[in-house]
Amino acid sequence: MSLIDREPRSGSREYEERWERAGARDAEGQQSLSVVGNLDGDWRVEWLSGPVPMPFVWKRIRAGRGTTRVSPTSLRNRGLPFEPKLPFRLEQREGYVALIYRGPLSLLVDELRLEDDRSWLGRANAAGVRYAWFRMVPVENNTKPARGIRGPERR
Repeated sequence: MSLIDREPRSGSREYEERWERAGARDAEGQQSLSVVGNLDGDWRVEWLSGPVPMPFVWKRIRAGRGTTRVSPTSLRNRGLPFEPKLPFRLEQREGYVALIYRGPLSLLVDELRLEDDRSWLGRANAAGVRYAWFRMVPVENNTKPARGIRGPERR
């Protein structure tokens, strides 16, 4: 059995339910909450489940494009000369935003939905097969995290 065939670690059902709740909330709103413009900034990636932990992973997104980067927080602002940068483009799809990797990694697509706490729930896919769940939270120095988002009405 390969790593991709294997069910992600415990909690995958929980993440599926969170994904559906975020999509239902998005569908009920007057405007789409999962819009590309709301992702401008730097985002810390927190691994939730799947075969491969993602230590030191973060994403930088600007104007519909971005890179996934791997570097420890302590070295992030120093501009490491050999820091891996995996480029992607963002695409608004019905109910979620897709991060579509470029070049030889084009079989990788991350899908994102906005959660109530303004973080983004993500599912990582390779050739259409989900292999991990993750969460993106704004890095402290984000200048415009989740700008223009209208949250659900509170009663």
